[in-house]
Amino acid sequence: MAYITLNKKHFFNNLDIIADKTKSKDKIAVVLKDNAYGHGILEVATMAKEYGITKAVVRCIPEAKMIEEFFEYVLVLADIPQISSDKIRYTINDINKIDKFPKNTKVELKIDTGMHRNGVSLDELPDALEAIKNKNLKLEAAFTHHRSADELTSEWFWQNENFEKAKKILKDLGYENVRFHSSNSASTMRHSNIDEDMVRVGIAIYGCLESEVFDTDTFKPVLSLWAQKNSQRKVIKGQRVGYGGICTLDENSVISNYDFGYADGFHRLCSNNYTTPNGEKLLGRISMDNSSFLSDADELLIFDDARIMAKSAKTFSYEVLTSLKHYIKRKII
Repeated sequence: MAYITLNKKHFFNNLDIIADKTKSKDKIAVVLKDNAYGHGILEVATMAKEYGITKAVVRCIPEAKMIEEFFEYVLVLADIPQISSDKIRYTINDINKIDKFPKNTKVELKIDTGMHRNGVSLDELPDALEAIKNKNLKLEAAFTHHRSADELTSEWFWQNENFEKAKKILKDLGYENVRFHSSNSASTMRHSNIDEDMVRVGIAIYGCLESEVFDTDTFKPVLSLWAQKNSQRKVIKGQRVGYGGICTLDENSVISNYDFGYADGFHRLCSNNYTTPNGEKLLGRISMDNSSFLSDADELLIFDDARIMAKSAKTFSYEVLTSLKHYIKRKII
């Protein structure tokens, strides 16, 4: 079966870069949502704990329960509380959902500073705080999310200014002890001084951060995908390979079929348009459970940098990584 390796040395290298920016491991919260961006939530949690990370961010309650034992603090981004835990905090994304949160729930308020996706607006903020108080919720933090921190625009500065306005509203209304956090991976790298309580880093710790604003060459991809050979055959010049026969061989060749297909997360847009890091050419259409390459190797390194495959798939590394199915075996090296 196809399998994934996770390079712990690369993972630690990426965390070192973030820790250098934050000046403290304690400020780092690793984003482990969606199976840790396809890397494997338990595997990444294990490495993060070994490094000394105490905070994590997830999408939903099942993810939070999976990694609760590894961390002192877990923030759930998109779920209504159903369980109580000293470690788990829940995000308020909509002023109209506050009434659904059980009394005494630890919450963090998402503030819309310009992304216009989740969160309460600055105008809604006083009413949201009143609703939180009336519901007897425990407001621990307020945070926001940047929509274009990795792009060379002024929007990053504009959203930071809006978040400063939100902080002032909170403090003016008596919320002096609320924590604040706003930086994702790209925003963390743009700051010269991280003066907030936490950063939420995802794609950077996995080594696939891209930006037109700052250098990302020091980050190292953590995940490599390997496939194993199902079969091998000799194909003569002029014969066509796979569904639709879209690949015609221009010389006699030895080709092999490997156990990684679109059902496993291999994007079909790569069909007949991808070459592995070691130079093996993908032949024809990707099948549901396998794909053919100009190779006779027993094992094939499909990719060791999702950013490169993403170019063939006409997408970005996030989608390549999160498309990898959970049943693919992952091992830390």
